[in-house]
Amino acid sequence: MPVEIAPETILKHLQKGRLNPVYLFHGPDDFLLEKILKQIRETFIPETARDFNLHIFDGDGKVNPGDIFDAVRSLPFLSSNRLVIVRRTDHIPGSDLEVLIPYLEKPVDTTCLILVALKPDFRLKFFSRIKKLGHAVNFRELNDRQAIPWIKAEAREMGLNIRTEACRHLHEIVGNRSRTLHTELEKLYLRHDSKEIGVNEIKELSIFSRMYTIFELMDEISQRRKAQSLSILNRYLEEEGKDAAFGIIGMLTRQIRIIFQAKVFASGSVPQFEMAKKLGVPGFLVSKVLDQARRWQEKDLEKALTLLYQADGRLKSGSQARLVLENFVLSI
Repeated sequence: MPVEIAPETILKHLQKGRLNPVYLFHGPDDFLLEKILKQIRETFIPETARDFNLHIFDGDGKVNPGDIFDAVRSLPFLSSNRLVIVRRTDHIPGSDLEVLIPYLEKPVDTTCLILVALKPDFRLKFFSRIKKLGHAVNFRELNDRQAIPWIKAEAREMGLNIRTEACRHLHEIVGNRSRTLHTELEKLYLRHDSKEIGVNEIKELSIFSRMYTIFELMDEISQRRKAQSLSILNRYLEEEGKDAAFGIIGMLTRQIRIIFQAKVFASGSVPQFEMAKKLGVPGFLVSKVLDQARRWQEKDLEKALTLLYQADGRLKSGSQARLVLENFVLSI
């Protein structure tokens, strides 16, 4: 049986500028999967030709496999490559996917088709055939042996110098899940100006978590996810106590102002590295702030600031903190 492709092999292919015609991305490490997928989107097709040569389908919607078939067989325009991504392929009925099997046998060299399926059923004819042809890329969770080198490499990418004993301590606390490890490293970056991380800095993470939680909360609010927003808010209040309410208002006000500024900078085509300095946020968070900014209109941001001002007044008049803050979240 063909050996599955390792994710690191994809990066080697990408560095050479030549990907295979077909890949099936699957497995539980969705953080690494999305990271590599983002690198492919940003480097495989020149930005000037991306509108013509990048097609993304989502299996959660009404996807016609015939449309996917047409997209992968089309020749690239103003570029030497074409990229077609099908997300949640495992949500498309297996019988519908079978129309693509002839393409798997004889793909177009100038197209890279990436099928994303976190839990594909390899008993189905379509997925079974992909695996037999050697197109499957398994994004496994990190094992204990891989975790510490991974933490070091990820920290280095962020500009953090983390000692080996600190890596071990972080691994003991967090475990092997790459997304959670990455989140904790982001918190460390935001917390420590020196960027020299030892065991003591790891132990202080729980103290700093409140600032990162506000960023999480704003992210859920930006996506209009009421239940998730209220869950994060209530978790924060339980951890920090009722006196934390004024702090939440202050941090939310700051985050909304950052989003407001990001909208202005984005419309003026300010480069992201320069935007990070102007906004006062780390470079790796700029794309997240811009994503939040795209979800807001200026009038809604103004409304949010007005509601925060009103919430602050209610708290000072003695209203119940949890009810005031929940009402704010639901109102915006």
